[in-house]
Amino acid sequence: MKKIMNAPETFVDDTMEGIIRAYGDKVTLLNGDKRVLISGYPKKAGKVGIVTAGGSGHLPLFLGYVGQGMIDGCAIGNVFASPSSQKIADMIKACDDGNGVLCLYGNYGGDVMNFEMAQEMLEFDDIKTTTALGRDDVASSPKENATKRRGVAGILYAYKIAGAAAEQMKDLDEVTRIAQKALDNTLTMGVALSPCIVPEVGRPTFSIEADEIEIGMGIHGEPGIEVSKMMTADEIAAMMVEKITGDMPLGAGDEVSVMMNGLGATPLEELFIVYGKIHSILEERGVSVFMPHIGEFATSMEMAGMSASIIKLDAELKELLRAPAETPFYTNANK
Repeated sequence: MKKIMNAPETFVDDTMEGIIRAYGDKVTLLNGDKRVLISGYPKKAGKVGIVTAGGSGHLPLFLGYVGQGMIDGCAIGNVFASPSSQKIADMIKACDDGNGVLCLYGNYGGDVMNFEMAQEMLEFDDIKTTTALGRDDVASSPKENATKRRGVAGILYAYKIAGAAAEQMKDLDEVTRIAQKALDNTLTMGVALSPCIVPEVGRPTFSIEADEIEIGMGIHGEPGIEVSKMMTADEIAAMMVEKITGDMPLGAGDEVSVMMNGLGATPLEELFIVYGKIHSILEERGVSVFMPHIGEFATSMEMAGMSASIIKLDAELKELLRAPAETPFYTNANK
């Protein structure tokens, strides 16, 4: 294993130290805890809080979206491991301003269990919470078992849209409804060219030959739906659109936003090549694209590969997506 770090056991804390030193004017640690990050931006009194949590190793997901117009707090665990229920409870409590907190996170067993425990703990403090789960990974379960799907890069759209709703001072039930609506209209499909190495494990998460591509893998190295011979960029784009629109049909007059997400070791040039073909396919079907996102939004350490997320927009979702937001890892001009 060759990584630029001090020691595997200090990898996460050292990362957090660097983030705070770089962006300490925008985000802060909760009581110095290097596993809980909260927004340092001015907060509107009475605004509904939005929090998330998950394992480290996915920057800028999850903690990169703590800021203004998105989420208010994030708890993290070790690489690819859930934070504790106590860390989550502390975070929720810090982000409550009297009108409740939306817990918006991915559908992973450890995260679900620890959030539920944290929310039960906070019932004694009369803190009202709601939950919205990201389940956008179309490859992780068939449509009839969609509730079992994993949450991956597409949750960014929910952070952005729910965050904008909260900034408009909508109440907890309304922010939750809007977050769920964004999640329900977002699907993601990914491919991997190489595995990654978790520092404390020291070996690749899976193996793949030089001339192969993993279709539909998870962001922790979970198996995909198949291993195929390497494909061209256009073939990858067509496959991604086919998998997504098989569950979420798109046609003339529809409007979407498309996110091309690099998994950690994929050049931007390759993301733009695939995006160009996806845009062309959608355009041929009469589908228009609004505010495309191309870059690294949810990585998997140094994994090579990419995912495509598509959110189907209506007037409400489009207005909230275009609303301004600013975090250390995401900025959005009002378009």
